[in-house]
Amino acid sequence: MLASTYVLPLSWLADGPVDDVTAYLADLRTWIDEVLVVDGSAPDRYDDHHRRWSGLVTHMRPDADLHALNGKVDGVITGMRRARHEHLVVADDDVRYDRASLETVVEALCDADVVRPQNYFSPLPWHARWDTARTLLNRAMGADFPGTLAVRRSTLQTAGGYDGDVLFENLELIRTVQAAGGTACTRLDCYVRRVPPTTERFLSQRVRQAYDELARPVHLAAGLAVAPTVAVLVGRHGLRSLAVPATAVVVVAEVGRRRAGGIRFFPATCSLFAPAWLAERAVCIWAAVGFRLVLGGCPYRGVPIERAASPVRELRRRLAGTPTVKAS
Repeated sequence: MLASTYVLPLSWLADGPVDDVTAYLADLRTWIDEVLVVDGSAPDRYDDHHRRWSGLVTHMRPDADLHALNGKVDGVITGMRRARHEHLVVADDDVRYDRASLETVVEALCDADVVRPQNYFSPLPWHARWDTARTLLNRAMGADFPGTLAVRRSTLQTAGGYDGDVLFENLELIRTVQAAGGTACTRLDCYVRRVPPTTERFLSQRVRQAYDELARPVHLAAGLAVAPTVAVLVGRHGLRSLAVPATAVVVVAEVGRRRAGGIRFFPATCSLFAPAWLAERAVCIWAAVGFRLVLGGCPYRGVPIERAASPVRELRRRLAGTPTVKAS
């Protein structure tokens, strides 16, 4: 059994897949020493979860002094405070590790302060293939951002936790760890299953995911340039002029699919969705900028969150006096 802590931040506004999560928690308890479910759900749902899970894992509310706009961060910080172990695995409620992938990320923490594995969707309805195209493009150009990270508890504590008033909380955590002197490790070869969202939820996430790019100026500029570039091409040369760029996007996605044995987890059809995803991003990124200018941020559970993530320079300045942390 792994001498580590699994932290599952949870906050369901509607009924969630309770039976599926319960079965997954039962599996986790046979693989890892401590499982913390930090549950910010409504009282009636919390009580139901407590009846189901209290004898299986440690089930608790987020600490009362935490009030982040992004409630997931409250769950992570509470888990960090309560954990018995140095190695933490933090995961969204749709993430499904198996024993091998869990062992891989925990082992990777022996040489790093934060570890980023690779998510893949299973099963694969059409919208999961569409979103997987984004994953493949990210893999081709570097790495994807999964719904789970492994992190050293002491490193996160040394940094004073991380800012919860941001939308792109995983990027915030990674940047915070690095600004505190920690090391980040990307494991493109460690594949962790993720349950795809419903079609309704998928559609609701389009602009919010595009808003994340406000934290990455180069990606933001590139995304904003797509729609005007397409308009110029079509205006001058007609729709046929898009054939070569669309093919190039598919080729780039295919490069990402083939990295680190990805063909075992990403069907070839996912690469074909890359032009459609890029078209979506070309539109939604302008909507995201509109949200920032008009609403002051991207709506998240009824509240606009202004920042996608803190700039690296700001974090380095804030953590300048922090003792340097090193994985050991």
